[in-house]
Amino acid sequence: MDSVLEACVFATVFCGFLGIILKKNLMMKIIAMDVMSTGVIACYVLVAARGGWFTPIASGRGEPVAYADPVPQAVILTAIVIGFSIQALMLVGTMKLARDTPTLEIDEIERNNTP
Repeated sequence: MDSVLEACVFATVFCGFLGIILKKNLMMKIIAMDVMSTGVIACYVLVAARGGWFTPIASGRGEPVAYADPVPQAVILTAIVIGFSIQALMLVGTMKLARDTPTLEIDEIERNNTP
């Protein structure tokens, strides 16, 4: 089961990476970066959960259970918030660029802004 999850996570990161490299539209690049960021966060959470799949909450169960470490998952929440703010900043920059330039295609923007 772990290998299937790892394959899905790495496929997500790879698709986002290819989108950043191959797409010529700024909005598509931002979306691809968000997809890649989601894959990296999922990879980190998957690695952090290797110790166990259960949350460390006190319960009445008597049997020992392998728990997931909550500290890396708490740190990843900070990464999610920072990624969201960076994405918002990129979208604001793209909106400003779209106001000045009638297109979001990188080739056209470079042609229009080359001295």
